[in-house]
Amino acid sequence: MIKHALPVTRDGDFAQWYQTVIAEADLAEESGVRGCMVIRPWGYGIWERLQRLLDDRIKATGHENCYFPLFIPLGNFEREAEHVEGFAKEMAVVTHHRLIADGKGGLMPDPEAKLEEPLVVRPTSETVIGTAFARWVQSWRDLPILINQWANVVRWEMRTRMFLRTAEFLWQEGHTAHATPEEAREETLKMLEVYRSFAEECAALPVIAGEKPENERFPGAVATYSIEAMMQDGKALQAGTSHFLGTNFSAAQNIRFQNKEGAFEFAQTTSWGMSTRMIGGIIMVHGDDDGLRVPPRLAPWQVVIVPMLRDAPEDAEIVAYCKALQAELAALSAFGEPVRCLLDLKPAKAATKRWGWVKKGAPIVIEVGGRDVAGGNVSVIRRDRLYREDGKLDSAVVARDAFVAEAAALLGEVQATLFAEAKARFDGNIRRDVTRLPELEAYFAESVAKPGWLEVTWAKPTGAALDAVVEKLKSLKLTLRNVPLDAAPAAGDCIFTGAPAVERVLVGRSY
Repeated sequence: MIKHALPVTRDGDFAQWYQTVIAEADLAEESGVRGCMVIRPWGYGIWERLQRLLDDRIKATGHENCYFPLFIPLGNFEREAEHVEGFAKEMAVVTHHRLIADGKGGLMPDPEAKLEEPLVVRPTSETVIGTAFARWVQSWRDLPILINQWANVVRWEMRTRMFLRTAEFLWQEGHTAHATPEEAREETLKMLEVYRSFAEECAALPVIAGEKPENERFPGAVATYSIEAMMQDGKALQAGTSHFLGTNFSAAQNIRFQNKEGAFEFAQTTSWGMSTRMIGGIIMVHGDDDGLRVPPRLAPWQVVIVPMLRDAPEDAEIVAYCKALQAELAALSAFGEPVRCLLDLKPAKAATKRWGWVKKGAPIVIEVGGRDVAGGNVSVIRRDRLYREDGKLDSAVVARDAFVAEAAALLGEVQATLFAEAKARFDGNIRRDVTRLPELEAYFAESVAKPGWLEVTWAKPTGAALDAVVEKLKSLKLTLRNVPLDAAPAAGDCIFTGAPAVERVLVGRSY
């Protein structure tokens, strides 16, 4: 029987396991403000890696970074009715600019300091950026505009969970303006592919890219696309979205340009984003009963060296050996970057540090003791395969030179192993053979453990017919996820309405 590092298992209580991983891996903690979190250095280090790699891909597609204000005049939202309706219940609003004593030892807003126009703490930036685009765009020569910003946003969620759904979160949001709908649609799908490839190649998360059904569209969008990842409990996580906005925002914000023929047109716009929610996905896809497992491409430290010190004379020799090893590893390249290697010299027991890094999910942990120094060896722990078949910790003694020679390839193996494990689970939990609604209901019955998703035929209903489908699924605690771009052609009738099917849609439980 393996004694795992965490006090709760995934099978025992997945929700509690998730919170335990966040705490034990030092990813984040409660801040004292409901729905807001303190992201600790290891968690923020993962976000910085994610940001760095995604930012490189965004810039490689021709986008430039910029920054827009946190506060948005309420009037900006009022010009776009559907958009404001979609976010109205989640908006945090600033109404005063000064506090005064309340006469009871506390503070209160000064009635004389009420703002002429309330300011919304940005839930997203379409309206404020659209106002800027209206100033920037005059002629077809000004297009396209391709920008991105890394920022925080606030959506006053009622039910919060760290990383997955918080009142304040970090993200990037891209915003573009184009001369034609064809260019804007091409941009929307291009950025969807950026997200898909990033998720799979960097975060080792298999995903399905597709178009959201009408009821799941971003408020004000003509079309919304998403990448959907499957967590170990079978639920879906929307890990990134890309929106074709058409002229809905540009008409409201007067983003007009003079075309080559001299006539005026409204610009075609897009927006797209990925957030710290991705870290929640990494936890729930790659974590195990010993904590987090971070894909090497996103790990702040890819190799952690733990010297086994005993307050003895030979400690100096062990530390010197470890420093030399660290320098050798840092001179190597993995995934096109220098290997990130940490020598952990904190004053704690080696076993405590080892299990601390196991719970954090460092891809490779190296232990070095006196015998290793004498023999020119290192003891290697791979986070992707922690135990031997007999249940004991898999700590392999390897010649130091051999380990250094293979370190970069080993990191590549860990990255590939995490993706392969997730992909096998992903592919094994999507069924495409269910053709009747009673079968769907039975599949998602409470007695079915971790049911995953169904891909079913779909007539793309609208209006009252769509509302009826959504309500039926809601009663089963299910949602429509997306229509996969690579789905097989639809045949037969819609599983929900009986009308001729036109496409196939994913159905599942979700976060």
